[in-house]
Amino acid sequence: MSPSGPAAPTSASAHLAARQSRAVRWAVGVGAAIMSAIGLVLLFLLTLATNNRALYERNYAWLFGVNVLVALLLLAVLGWVAVRLWLRLRRGRFGSRLLVKLAAIFALVGLVPGVLIYVVSYQFVTRSIESWFDVKVEGALSAGVNLARVSLDALATDMASKTRAASAQVAQVPDASAGVVLERIRDQLGATDVILWNGAGQAVASAGQSRFSLNPERPGVPLLRTVRQQRALAQIEGLDDIADPVAVQNARVKIIALVSSPTVGLLAEPRYLQATLMLPPALVENAIAVQEANREYQERALARGGLRRMYVGTLTLSLFLAVFGAVLLAVLLGNQLVRPLLVLAEGVREVAAGNLSPKAALQGKDELGGLTRSFALMTQQLADARGAVEQSMSEVDAARANLQTILDNLTAGVMVLDGAGTIRSSNPGATRILRAPMAAYEGQALAEVPGLADFAAAVQKQFAAFLGERDHHGLDHWQHPFELHASLAGAGQHATSIIARGAELPDSTRLLVFDDISEIVSAQRAQAWGEVARRLAHEIKNPLTPIQLSAERLEMKLTGKVGATEQAVLAKSVRTIVEQVDAMKRLVNEFRDYARLPAAELHALDINALVADVLHLYGEENATVPVKAELDARCPAIAGDAQQLRQVVHNLLQNAQDATEQARAAGGENLSPVRITTRWSESSGRVRLTVSDSGSGFPAHILQRAFEPYVTTKPRGTGLGLAVVKKIADEHGARIDLSNRVEDGVVRGAQVSLSFATEPAVAA
Repeated sequence: MSPSGPAAPTSASAHLAARQSRAVRWAVGVGAAIMSAIGLVLLFLLTLATNNRALYERNYAWLFGVNVLVALLLLAVLGWVAVRLWLRLRRGRFGSRLLVKLAAIFALVGLVPGVLIYVVSYQFVTRSIESWFDVKVEGALSAGVNLARVSLDALATDMASKTRAASAQVAQVPDASAGVVLERIRDQLGATDVILWNGAGQAVASAGQSRFSLNPERPGVPLLRTVRQQRALAQIEGLDDIADPVAVQNARVKIIALVSSPTVGLLAEPRYLQATLMLPPALVENAIAVQEANREYQERALARGGLRRMYVGTLTLSLFLAVFGAVLLAVLLGNQLVRPLLVLAEGVREVAAGNLSPKAALQGKDELGGLTRSFALMTQQLADARGAVEQSMSEVDAARANLQTILDNLTAGVMVLDGAGTIRSSNPGATRILRAPMAAYEGQALAEVPGLADFAAAVQKQFAAFLGERDHHGLDHWQHPFELHASLAGAGQHATSIIARGAELPDSTRLLVFDDISEIVSAQRAQAWGEVARRLAHEIKNPLTPIQLSAERLEMKLTGKVGATEQAVLAKSVRTIVEQVDAMKRLVNEFRDYARLPAAELHALDINALVADVLHLYGEENATVPVKAELDARCPAIAGDAQQLRQVVHNLLQNAQDATEQARAAGGENLSPVRITTRWSESSGRVRLTVSDSGSGFPAHILQRAFEPYVTTKPRGTGLGLAVVKKIADEHGARIDLSNRVEDGVVRGAQVSLSFATEPAVAA
């Protein structure tokens, strides 16, 4: 079955039901309009007959009968509509209760004033018509005028109460959005004009005719003062000139009510709601009729009995026609009101369920039809907005994922801190550089991370200085070098040199970016020392040979020419000069070798064979400290320069023997031999060479800079051994680690490890 299959019958049935409903409404409306027109015409003729005695005597009876027939027909139609409404209410269709309420309201609005007027008029006609023609006629006419005034005052008071009650709707509404509420109040009150005034008499918002007026009539200050005292004030306008029919038709009630403010205070500005409502034409006409009664007094004096019957019958029939017409009109208009509400209710249900598909809209020109169109437009805009939000969220998620990927793969450390130094977020680079699981400390202060208290304090100090000088110097970031883990260097960890940069983010958080520059600092120092070595070798080597030759020539010239004592002093002095010159030559040669270390020529190399070859020089017959080797036979070939790596192994073994011998000379006992090991790691794919001793280990200040030239613990050492090892390791792309061996909290010696890549991986 195609997707459009189930929808087609539903659409057809709905269309058919809509056509039938329109046909029924059209038929009822046309019938009601015809009967209402006939009733109005007959009522007009009946009223016309009451003003003409001859016409009344000839045609009153049949006119009255025809009006009664029309009233009965209207009653029948009303009964039929009531039955349909009851069935609709029983079926629970949406809008039925509202339709019943509208019918009841219209019926009450038509019935209560009509019955009131009818009772008053009936009593007036049946009991007071005789009094019109005695000496108390003037008093009776005055009573009628007072009655009209009381009716108008009662109507004005009722309208004032409704206006005051409606003013509560704008009590908490700001001035900018009061226009929409005023439109709703105008519809509720049936007013022609609604204006909201402030305490200074300025119009804040308006609805109705005043919207098209540039300068609406402003209430005076005394009037506003009276309204503040009485809470509401009603004024009837347009009844001053009875002779002017246009003015009488425009008779209206103007009500000004004080808007209750939800806030209590001396500074709260009062606001006033002004509503203008037109007076019912029936009341105005009755008031005029009372005043015109005196003029017709003489004409009606001769027809007292007929006049009584005529007025009673006309009033009764008018009441029936008004009530029946009002109720029927309420039903018809209620259907028109409920239909857009049904469309809106269905649309609201769908929107509440999350369905923002296009909604039905009526094409009527009234406000309810416009409301359905506005609702449909709003729903479409919501759907478009939701689509745009979803697209924006997708783009934001993609951008966030890209940013997170970038941050995760940055070699630099990135952290976001708040003003108190609390960690908001960090990337893996920060964990690697700071050697702490920073993700586990998010939400905690940076100072609480073990080993980073000093670093956190220094960072906070830099941020404080930056924020204090930013406005003065126009800075957008600060930059400062730091030394981390210096206190842990003796426990087997290296100190880390970092360069940190800080800036303030738009949300007042702080961005901290830092890089590990330990290798850069070490390389710069090595380069600087290499330049120093080159210059020293050049400047010192040249005068050494002349000094030695001069000393030897001096000894040769003076031998045999001086006494024995002087000869001994001369020989000792010359020997000392020659020995020191030889020592200086060796030092210069070491300088030269460090400065002129050639680039490594990498070839496939068996590291185990290389170590075994070097160990021949450290046999028991010529080694002050024995060397024990543990070579992993699984080690594959590495890419290396045999000559330079032989120098590396020799330097490491010589340093290890010297350290062990120094510890033994210092009173150490049961010292272990020097150990050299090789290990193959399949997981990392690298070969590790390790040399360890059982000496006293490296002091903390030496461990931080052990690979720098001229840093040594030996009394006569040059400090170039480990510097050369580091330089050769860098040439081979090997990772080198230097640490103390700690057992049970005691330093048991030092070890140096080099990790080499295998030959195929490096070659690739």
